Amino acid sequence: MTNFEKPLVTVILTAFNQDRYIEEALASVFYQTYAYIQLVVIDNASKDNTLGVIESFRSKSPAFQVIRNRHNVGLCRAFNQGLAIAQGKYVIDLSGDDIMIADRIEKQVEAFEKLSDEYAVVFTNARYIGKNGQRLHHHYGIDNKGKATCAVPSGDVYKSILERYFICTPTMMMRTSALQQLGGYDETLAFEDFDFWVRSSVLFKYFYLDEILTKKRVLKTSLSTAVYKKGSGMLLSYYAVCNKAYDLNRDQKEFDLLAARIRTFIRKCLYAQEFELAIRFRRLLNYIENPGLQTELIVLMCRLHLPVNFVYRFYIENLKKIAPQEGFAF
Repeated sequence: MTNFEKPLVTVILTAFNQDRYIEEALASVFYQTYAYIQLVVIDNASKDNTLGVIESFRSKSPAFQVIRNRHNVGLCRAFNQGLAIAQGKYVIDLSGDDIMIADRIEKQVEAFEKLSDEYAVVFTNARYIGKNGQRLHHHYGIDNKGKATCAVPSGDVYKSILERYFICTPTMMMRTSALQQLGGYDETLAFEDFDFWVRSSVLFKYFYLDEILTKKRVLKTSLSTAVYKKGSGMLLSYYAVCNKAYDLNRDQKEFDLLAARIRTFIRKCLYAQEFELAIRFRRLLNYIENPGLQTELIVLMCRLHLPVNFVYRFYIENLKKIAPQEGFAF
């Protein structure tokens, strides 16, 4: 590509109470080796000095747009605010505590420009870091050349998405037109990724670029840790997405994969003491197949309202002390 042919990339950076990390996230955008970037920053009504850090950074750097929300509107709606003014051919959804490696955008654009319009997402490997920036592990295990040691789905990934979590969300670069066709993120949900993966991968292909181009920070306040907290809304959002997948499925294999995924959510409902939601998941499962004895026993435990949340969260927290070194996923 010549300079005149290089497409604009919009980075939508959403921040909430991340004054400790937001400057490093912002710097990682401006230190990119790729020059054609539109940066849109949304402060989602932070209670700390996040907005102050953003404004201080803006006074010393090239101009970028800042949206200041007076009330926290949720992650999905905040992103859509940025998407509404995005001018780039491609979009990156960046959190205020994650970091992009300097050549990330350059390499992802180069990969995207070689792909047909069938592709909506280019995603990569990532390095997980702790609150102080210490290395934890990689999303996909790597060999001595930094390449993934496992087979990563690429192309038509819909079945793989129904089967398991395998994409590190902040590594994605998305085709803006595909996002617009889907109407952006679903603002009724507590999170964006599983829903976006389901709705987009049934229509478009994904491409895996085998590079480590993002550092994802793992904190106790991370959204992924909220799934076992009663009333967090996470499992209710998963239920909504599973209903969407039910309507989108095209063959029996996809229904079988969805059924297996629903069973895992029923177990999580027990652990989170979301007892009534477990029963709703069970009804959805019954439309696909007989729930079976094991699942019915779990649902029975939910009907009995067994108080297992404290014990399970204690178990998870202790296991996580070992997991980062072993590369376990939760």
